[in-house]
Amino acid sequence: MISKLIAEIKKKNAPIVVGLDPQLGFLPKKLMADGIKEYGESLEAVAAAVFEFNKAIIDATYDLIPAVKPQIAMYEQFGVSGLVAYRETVEYAKSKGLVVIGDVKRGDIGSTSGAYAMGHIGTVQVGSKTFCPFDEDMVTVNPYLGSDGVKPFVDVCNSNDRGIFVLVKTSNPSSGEFQDREIDGRPLYEYVAEKVVEWGEASMDGDYSNVGAVVGATYPEQGKILRKLMPKTYILVPGYGAQGGQGKDLVDFFNEDGLGAIVNSSRGIIAAHTKSDYAKFGEAHFAEASRQAVEDMLADIRGALDARA
Repeated sequence: MISKLIAEIKKKNAPIVVGLDPQLGFLPKKLMADGIKEYGESLEAVAAAVFEFNKAIIDATYDLIPAVKPQIAMYEQFGVSGLVAYRETVEYAKSKGLVVIGDVKRGDIGSTSGAYAMGHIGTVQVGSKTFCPFDEDMVTVNPYLGSDGVKPFVDVCNSNDRGIFVLVKTSNPSSGEFQDREIDGRPLYEYVAEKVVEWGEASMDGDYSNVGAVVGATYPEQGKILRKLMPKTYILVPGYGAQGGQGKDLVDFFNEDGLGAIVNSSRGIIAAHTKSDYAKFGEAHFAEASRQAVEDMLADIRGALDARA
C-alpha cells in the first residue's frame, strides 16, 4: 500500500494529506439547514451535513492531493449516524482515487487488536461473501501495549496490502510526559522508532515499509533524529498550520529524494473559510477556500524542499 501512496505523491508532486475532521462550528449554515429539513433536528441531520461538507472539499481538492485522513472521533461523537458518514466519506474519497488514512489510533492486544485491524483495513467473511467493513487503506495505531497490539495490524497489512502509521512522537504539547522519558539515557520515542523499524521489516513494499510512523510537525529536532533512525519508514506529520508547523520546519522529516514524509493539515484546510486570510471566499464558497489553502500549503512545502535541494 505504501507504494500506491508514494505513486500518488509523485504524480501530484504533493506530499500532503487533508485531514477531514469536521466539527459543528465549521459546518456552513446552509448544509445544516438542508440536513435538518430532510431529517429534522437529529444526529442524522448532522451526519448528512458532515458528509456533504466532506464531499464538497474532496471535489474541490482531489486533483491536487494524494490522500485524505478522516479522524474517526469527529464522526463517533454523532453516534451510529456519524459512523455512517465516516464510511460514506471513505467510499467517496476512494471513488476519487484518493488514498484514505483512517485516523483511528487503535491499540489493544490479541484478538481485540485483530478485530480492530480486520474491521478497518481487513475483511470479514460472511458465508460465501467477503466484506471490507470500513475499508480504509491505512490507519493510525497506538503502540503503548507493545508488539501484541501492533503485530495483528501488520499481519492484516500483509494479507490485504494495507498500511499503518504507528504513533512515535505526537504533535500535542503534553506528548513529552511519556514519550520524552529517558530510559538508559535515551528518550522513549527512540525505542518506539526502533520497534517500528523492526515491525516494518516484516512488511516491506518497495523501498519503504507499510509500517509508517507518526511524528509531529511541532517537534522538528526530534523529527530530524527519527528520520535517521527510520530511513525506510514513511512518516505521517500532523501539526502543520493550526498547531504551528511550517514548511521550513519540516524538511528534515523527508529523505534526500524528497520522499519519506507526508504532511497533514486539518483545520487549516477544511476550516479555511473561517480564517481571515480566506475571508473573501465566504461561507458559501467554503470548498473553494479549502482548495486555496491546499495550494498555499503545497507552495510552502514545495518551496522549503526546493530550497533545501
